[in-house]
Order: sequence, then C-alpha cells, then structure tokens
Amino acid sequence: MNTSEIRGIIEAGQARLGVEFGSTRIKAVLIDTAGNPIAQGDHEWENQLVDNIWTYAMEDVWSGFQDCYANMAKDVEARYGVKLTRLGAIGISAMMHGYIPFDGEGNQLAGFRTWRNTITGEAAAALTEKLSFNIPQRWSIAHLYQAILNGEAHVPQIRFLTTLAGYVHWMLTGEKVLGIGEASGMFPIDSETNDYDAAKMAIFDALVADRGFAWKLRDILPGVLMAGDPAGRLTEAGAKLLDPTGTLQPGAPLCPPEGDAGTGMVATNSVAPRTGNVSAGTSVFAMIVLEKALKKVHPEIDMVTTPTGKPVAMVHCNNCTSDLNAWVKLFGEFADVMGMKLDANTLYGTLYRKALEADADCGGLLAYNYYSGEHITGFEEGRPLFARTPESRFTLANFMRTHLYAALSSLKIGLNILLDDEGVQVDQILGHGGLFKTKGVGQSIMAAAMNVPVAVMETAGEGGAWGIALLAGYMADRKDGDTLEGYLTDRIFAGKLGEVVEPRAQDVDSFNEYIKRYTAGLGIERAAVEAMR
Repeated sequence: MNTSEIRGIIEAGQARLGVEFGSTRIKAVLIDTAGNPIAQGDHEWENQLVDNIWTYAMEDVWSGFQDCYANMAKDVEARYGVKLTRLGAIGISAMMHGYIPFDGEGNQLAGFRTWRNTITGEAAAALTEKLSFNIPQRWSIAHLYQAILNGEAHVPQIRFLTTLAGYVHWMLTGEKVLGIGEASGMFPIDSETNDYDAAKMAIFDALVADRGFAWKLRDILPGVLMAGDPAGRLTEAGAKLLDPTGTLQPGAPLCPPEGDAGTGMVATNSVAPRTGNVSAGTSVFAMIVLEKALKKVHPEIDMVTTPTGKPVAMVHCNNCTSDLNAWVKLFGEFADVMGMKLDANTLYGTLYRKALEADADCGGLLAYNYYSGEHITGFEEGRPLFARTPESRFTLANFMRTHLYAALSSLKIGLNILLDDEGVQVDQILGHGGLFKTKGVGQSIMAAAMNVPVAVMETAGEGGAWGIALLAGYMADRKDGDTLEGYLTDRIFAGKLGEVVEPRAQDVDSFNEYIKRYTAGLGIERAAVEAMR
C-alpha cells in the first residue's frame, strides 16, 4: 500500500495494534488490513530482583505501556501526518506464565512473580507427580501451589489469578480471559474441550481441600478463549490507561490476550503440525506442533497449545542472549573509548559474523550464560561464566562463537530429548527474535544445534508484537469457516518463504562436541553459584 492508502486506513479507524510486553522491551506494532507493519514504538525496561524474586512493578507496566504507545502514535503522525484516534482491533501479549493474584476488590495481593523465577521446585515436582503431567516451575499453578505450601497469608484471599497479558487485557476491557495458548501456561489444557483439563482441576482441588479455601481453582482462573473469539472492547477507562492524552477513543475490539509463545507461532506461521519456531532473545524457547502425543512425561518438555488449541511441545530456557549482549556492550564501550561511534546493528553484526570464522572446537573455550537459574540443567541460581585453559586458542572468533553456542546450549540439551528420544519430526524451524537479526549467523548456529533447516523471514525482527497484531486482525476479519492456518498461509505469508539455512554436517558436529564439553563443565558453574554469593 502507498502512503495515501495507509493514511486512509488509519483515519478510518481500521488499523490494528499489537503490543507485547517482552523481558527487556515493550513493543507496539501497528498493521494495515493486509497485515503489514506501518508504524511502531517501544520502551525499554528491566526486571528487578526483590527479596530474591524476579519481578516488575505494576507502575512500570503502565508507564512503559503508555510511553511505548506514545512513541508509536508519534511514528504514525511523523509518517502519515495524522493523529491516531481510533483502532480497528487491539491485541495484548506478554511473557508467559508467572503469578499475579488479586482479591475480590481487584487489589493485588502479592508482587508479580515472573517466568524467570526458579523458586517453585517443591510444588512443580509434587504437581507433576499428582497430575501425571509436566508442570514447570514458572507455570502459574506451580507458583500458586508453592505459595500454599509456604503458608503465604494472601492465598485465602485470592479471587482472581492471572498472567501479565491477562492483567493488562483485564484493565483495558474489564474481561478476565486468556487465549488458550496463554492459558496452557497456567494449567494443563484438554485439547478435546479446548478448556482447562477438568479431571486435573479436580485432582488439584482435592489436593488442597484440607486448607479450607473459599475458592475452587476454576473460580479464580481466567476464562479460556480461542483465536478469533471476541474478547471484549476497549473501555473508556482502558483508553485513558493506554493513552492518557485522551486522543484515542474507546470501543475497539480486543482479541484474546496471548503469551509470547503463541504470538511467536503466529509471527512465524508455525501453527500446523510438523512446523516449529524458535524465539531467541533474553530467554529462548522452541515450539514444535505435534502430530501425536509424546510417549512419556519429560520434566524438560512443556506441553502447551497453539492459539487454536493444537498440542505443542515446548523447550523453554530462562537464559539466552543476556550474557552475550553484555559482552557485545563491553566491546561497544571499548569502541567508544577508542573514538569509534558504532550503531548497534554494526556492532552486533560485525561481532556475530566474526563467529563464523571460528575453529570447529571454538578453541577449547567454554561459557555459561546463566543470569538466573536453568531448570533444564538443574540450576536454581545462575552466574554468568567464561572459562578457558592455558592452551586454549583465545581469539575473537572463538570467543564469539563460544558465546553464541552458550546461548543455545540449554535449549539443545532439551531438544535432544524431543528430537532424538521421542523421534518428533520437524520439517523446518522458523526463527525470530534478536538472535536472528544479523543475517545468516543466528540461523546457522540454530541449524547446527537442531540439525534442522532454519528459516528467518524479513518480519523476524517484528516478533510477538506483530504476531498479536495479526491475531487481532484475524479476529476482526474472520468469517464462518475461516481458520487461523488458512488466514496466515493465504493472506499474510503467501509468497514470503524467508531465507532458509540448511544445517552443515561440520557445524552439527562442532556443536555436538561443544555440548560434551559444556555438560562436562557444569560443575564449574555449580562452584561459581556456591562461591559467588
């Protein structure tokens, strides 16, 4: 579309907005009626470790949301010369999982406990056994049960428990709902009913019956909606929360709020069986849509769903690029001191591409990127760590490739279970997130890790904010008989296959050898956790 056509769509109130609350950035993407991004805005933020709990303050949620929206609205005015007053549809997404409890008056009862926490080991293990279903530590139900086991005083007062996406959606619309993909990270889903698993809910209620709570689990969880379902409208109060200037008018319909896993699937058109995607940023997760159920329960593998309820095997790791980013910023600081002003794309691109020149064994170098705990390898805490022997080949290329490998090593350990032990078949993986912004590099490392072709589309950098905007568009445009798979394939991704990198045998062998060294050296990381307190 040309500028005049896009201006007309904005003025007619037909543009769709997607907002995603990521780990380090809140991003807004405005799309036209064909799904093309036409404006964007963002706001950087960071979690805090408060009383040994990773959290975000709710005031930061709203100040960040408003700044992000304001930046997007400024982008609209600068590009098209019009103010954004009406929207055709809105979608809200955020980091999955976590714990935000409220009482019957809407008062928050405890600080937001994010996905990053590894403080629910006792509860997660007990629930996995009782429910015969893997319950990861970051799931909402694990946080709830751990709070019960801890005897936390707020638990009897809970009348609503939700995630960050569910909370923001509730404040904008008054609706206590979630998309099914996001709901599947709170409590197990029954893919036959596309709702919480009733039998497992009954087991949980029986497990806590002696506590005498006034609530049953279903009473306090959000309702479950499917992609395409209407999920309320932007209220007057919600419009003021989003845009305190009063320029944005209420009334826009909202799609069901989804987690970053679901929006990643949509943003990469990975919602059909044998498709998959990897989101690689602060954390990293791989999602593979299954043809059939897994043979057994694996604590390393999460079972969630697509936004339409199809079963998905998920390998999630808490740590990915944070340590890598810290090293790149250090090199950037050195460049500044030397009088070289490099923009982020040049800095990252130069260092990432240098990694392709590394020795096959990375020179014998070793790194652990554990800013926080990592359940795949059994760590409740982490310490970023780099190690080498005196005879190692300490070059920039080897250093960078080592840290790129380290960013994906925990993921590879989990994927080996899924691909090798379970024999899950994947035709192609689509990558998105910051790791893939430098053309070819993140792809080749991921292809080596998975031994599967990896594609990255031009829209990979748009990520989940674009994905939730597409879900908002699907809801707005949906007619009887339309499917999300058809909408994405025929209308959004037609002719956009992306660039594909095939795994090279020597790279696969290189990563496999690195993983042996990585696994053997985990004791170094354990010693660092104990010694550095």
